[in-house]
Amino acid sequence: MQINSLVRAASVALLATFGAASAMAETPADPKSVKKDDSGKYLDAKGDPTFNVAPDGAVDWFTYSGYRRYSSECIVCHGPDAEGSTYAPALKNSVKVLDYAEFYGIVVGGRQNVSGGQNKVMPALGDNKNVMCYIDDIYVYLRARSVEAVARGRPAAHEEKLPKVTETEHACVGDKS
Repeated sequence: MQINSLVRAASVALLATFGAASAMAETPADPKSVKKDDSGKYLDAKGDPTFNVAPDGAVDWFTYSGYRRYSSECIVCHGPDAEGSTYAPALKNSVKVLDYAEFYGIVVGGRQNVSGGQNKVMPALGDNKNVMCYIDDIYVYLRARSVEAVARGRPAAHEEKLPKVTETEHACVGDKS
């Protein structure tokens, strides 16, 4: 994990602990990428992770990875392609109003909404390495789906995965290979 990610994670955890995350939430920035970091990750004007789709339809590595991670960890509750289900909301709509910090805080700490006789619970996934090591990827994929930049289903083509991304993954999941 990069230092910025660690600082951001600590900040979000503190805000969530004191109940201030939603009170301080900002609207998400325009998802247009304005910068690419040395790992190949695209960033918006606020510096939050975002997607990039080439003119030929190929997505960046992180959007592709986000699709894969979403499909293995989130689909059960939130439905295929972030479209929602009778059990949980469409995350492609949620990221239209949740900025990265609020999204991160909800994933890490969970959330419970009780209204209209319903009790909706998002479990805390802060200890799940299959989510946390790829949370940026999942967010990027959801942002792409939120503006229909990526169609339903598996992206047909994607950028290559850079060696630096593989190193970061191995460090996060604790893989020594």
